[in-house]
Amino acid sequence: MEKMQSEPATILLVEDNPAHAELIMRGLEDGRVANRVIHVSDGEEALDYLFRRGDYADSETSPRPQLILLDLRLPKVDGLEVLKEIRTSSLNGMPVAILTSSQADADMAKAYEYNASSYLVKPLDFIKFKNLLDDLGFYWLCWNKYPWKEK
Repeated sequence: MEKMQSEPATILLVEDNPAHAELIMRGLEDGRVANRVIHVSDGEEALDYLFRRGDYADSETSPRPQLILLDLRLPKVDGLEVLKEIRTSSLNGMPVAILTSSQADADMAKAYEYNASSYLVKPLDFIKFKNLLDDLGFYWLCWNKYPWKEK
């Protein structure tokens, strides 16, 4: 299928593992949806970006993402705490897809308790991982409709 011709979507990738981050960014880059990936490597930086603090205070250089891809095991602020902060703020309706290697029932339950939009486990197989990213981008940025808008 060909890439969609539209305005690039902004995706905030919150991933502390550099190898995983590189695979995810490459997978999204090769996908069917035009996008711009902003990568941060810990939960504190993700919250600074989302709430426009410090280096991310300028809305021109730190646009709101249409999708957040959030790992759970993060330095400084855990991914579940980042999700909780988002869901108790004015950004509550923003789509947050958990993208993690954790298959623990407790992690899934807590993520959905905090209203994760989706919970995806990173496949170990490279082709399956690439297919997941392609489908994920297409679903969240093209097919799915949601009411969130920046206020």
